[in-house]
Amino acid sequence: MRNTASFDLAGARLYTPSAVIEKGVLEVREGRIHSVRTQEEWERSRDSGTAVRDAGGARVVPGFVDVHVHGGGGYDFMTGHDGSLEEIRLYHAAHGTTSLLATTVTAGREPIAEAIRMIVREMKRGGPGAEVAGIHLEGPYLNPVRCGAQNPENIRAADLDEIRAFWDLSEGTVRLVTLAPELEGGLEATRFFRARGVTVSIGHSDASLAETREAVREGASHITHLFNGMRPFHHREPGLTGGALLLGELTVEMICDGIHIHPEAVRYVWETKPRDRIVFITDSMGPAGLPDGTFRFEGMTAAMRDGILRLVQADGTEGSLAGSTLTMDKAMRNVMQWTGASLEDVLPALTLHPARQAGLAGRKGSLEAGKDADFVWLNDDDTVAQTWVGGVRA
Repeated sequence: MRNTASFDLAGARLYTPSAVIEKGVLEVREGRIHSVRTQEEWERSRDSGTAVRDAGGARVVPGFVDVHVHGGGGYDFMTGHDGSLEEIRLYHAAHGTTSLLATTVTAGREPIAEAIRMIVREMKRGGPGAEVAGIHLEGPYLNPVRCGAQNPENIRAADLDEIRAFWDLSEGTVRLVTLAPELEGGLEATRFFRARGVTVSIGHSDASLAETREAVREGASHITHLFNGMRPFHHREPGLTGGALLLGELTVEMICDGIHIHPEAVRYVWETKPRDRIVFITDSMGPAGLPDGTFRFEGMTAAMRDGILRLVQADGTEGSLAGSTLTMDKAMRNVMQWTGASLEDVLPALTLHPARQAGLAGRKGSLEAGKDADFVWLNDDDTVAQTWVGGVRA
């Protein structure tokens, strides 16, 4: 269906890639940004027939792009049904996310295939809330030594026949894939996805530094949730963590909830890694936004206490972290608090950088002419006041 949303958003403090426009106007035509201008420029040549919305001096930033999100609001992309995916989109839109990659988990062939089919249907259907802009396949080609909350029973070697089947089912919508390149078939899978324009991410991996370099030579360019589910740094074998920090070709994801990564570790990465190689994600699971309780997913049980999800082990004790309940606006506020960085410094890691990694930067991630009219109004305390997707309030 054609998007007819057209209006001028005036009186806004606009955060663009090149500058913060103190008194700016965002001209929206048919769901896209037609121009970004100063109020003075707009007043000299405005179209008097176009509706005007007054931002009242509010800060308006690009919509957040979350490239690693499993669910939220009580539903997830693996076990939900077509109608429930709308609830995920609405939940994350309420926290400023305007685009997301629906992320799968390690499972049997048919559950992953069915999830892909459902996500593709959702992408075609559209509807309110954040846009499902593609698929992130996290697994099943991972290293069981670093499985984390991925079910080890379903972890397997990369099988090109299965990979081709998943790719065909996705109708070309897979934009990011997480795998362990050191395992059987890992480099072949890397080459397969890169040949189709898919960003390959190293994650849930026990790769050495040498194996990490080899994967980068084959086209890997992304790191799934830095520090989590990977070989840690050691001064005699820097491993995947060392490679992630050292190699300029690699963009790193971070879950900035204060649980998965210590705030000082986030600050260390912020001060040492090139800023354009940092992406903030939620890794949000289905229970995000729900009260504490016990939840089942893909054959495993997780308990949520004080918003922290952990796997429940066979003896009833709580084990490793099982994803997060983080939202993108909370990640933004956390990073600003922990690093002392300004809003304009932090925004690209929530917007333009993830859009680039997902192959979406041509239409997402910044307030620029020609891109989708995805933007967020922020309150004075950096919480979300309004989220707009394609010029429509979510």
